[in-house]
Amino acid sequence: MMKWEQLLSLNRQGDTTKRLRVEQDDTRLGFDVDNDRVVFSSAFRSLQDKTQVIPLSKTDFVHTRLTHSLEVSVVGRSLGRLIGKEIIKKHPYLEEVYGHTMTDFGTIVAAASLAHDIGNPPFGHSGEKAIGEYFKIGKGLKYKDQLSAIEWQDLIDFEGNANGFSVLTSSRPGIEGSVRLTYATLGAFMKYPKESLPKKPTKEIQDKKFGYFQGDKQTFLDIATELGLIPNGSGDEIRFKRHPLAFVVEAADDICYTIIDFEDGINMGWISEDLALEYLIKLVQQNIDSKKFATLITTEDRLSYLRALAINSLIQDAVKIFLENETAILNGEFTQALMEKSKYKAQLNDILKVCSDKIYNSKEVIEKELVGYQVINDLLDKFCTAFNNKSTGQETSYDQLILRMLPEKYSIEKLNLYDRLMHICHFVSMLSDGKALELYKVLNGK
Repeated sequence: MMKWEQLLSLNRQGDTTKRLRVEQDDTRLGFDVDNDRVVFSSAFRSLQDKTQVIPLSKTDFVHTRLTHSLEVSVVGRSLGRLIGKEIIKKHPYLEEVYGHTMTDFGTIVAAASLAHDIGNPPFGHSGEKAIGEYFKIGKGLKYKDQLSAIEWQDLIDFEGNANGFSVLTSSRPGIEGSVRLTYATLGAFMKYPKESLPKKPTKEIQDKKFGYFQGDKQTFLDIATELGLIPNGSGDEIRFKRHPLAFVVEAADDICYTIIDFEDGINMGWISEDLALEYLIKLVQQNIDSKKFATLITTEDRLSYLRALAINSLIQDAVKIFLENETAILNGEFTQALMEKSKYKAQLNDILKVCSDKIYNSKEVIEKELVGYQVINDLLDKFCTAFNNKSTGQETSYDQLILRMLPEKYSIEKLNLYDRLMHICHFVSMLSDGKALELYKVLNGK
């Protein structure tokens, strides 16, 4: 069984002594520092120009990855505090012996939620697919025979969650551990605590994808060991059960993207208000104040009221599910997303179907995802070629010009092919939508 006192570790990469909660400055706990470090990171700032659903949209109606992450963090903080309050009651030693409070749970979940999309490439989920397919079926296929099976899998299944772990933990000269978050927050961040191979999906939610690249293996193992995560692999497999608070971060994300994507579709005019009200009222009919609702005269105000009620209903439901299953979660026996057990699951599925029909498969979204594919493939090919040619002594004058477009922190020599390819993937993945498009146009004389 996992133990909360281990799971709430304040240690950070590079620490040589144990950080104790009772020795923390209550005016600014280590978990508070995590929030600050994420907010002030350049990777987080770039989310202001990264797609949530509608790529390259300039309307102020729709959410970016930044606004989405902020909202997930707010919901996550509420979830964490409500859960933490009950866990402290159930396990009073956490406060009496170790000094933890319910606020610790909320702050950890809020910080991990802030960072949950920090590794996502430009152009939404199509950006992830574009990077993977450049290697799987594109010009990057030429590198396959020079890499191990697991290195190749990292590339062809390029994963935003693993990239986010790298953003938060990878060292570079003079900077040990990158953002240096507490292990508790990194544990809550890790939705898929496994490597890319063996690729054998199971019914367990944590096996759906993978959570770290090969270059970050030792860091991952250090964190999993410190937190006391339960090994879940056989033989040489590196796979663990989730940190319990990873379920909470996931629930915050699920709640927000379901309701907020729906709201974006309404604001874009792709989903009618009548249809929207019908679906949202199904979620909140037990809590709606009919008199108050009748006084709201604008679409925006009506939607805002119902959205707030819906999110609150889903928060209360997620807390109940977590607390009812706490022992199973600590034992690694809980294997699905919290919201899969929601009493509102049918209503959520109805909303997701409307989003799929009206938003995710809309002509505008598809057209702009196509642009993203072209941009990412072209940037990967130009920079991978130039970066490798330089390392193998085959650099052309054109390659030299291409490499001058790399920011200073990416102009670092990498000794092996896998590290070079991952380095360029990381560079491209950290570009905002607008910057990627601008760079594409410069490199192609457009």
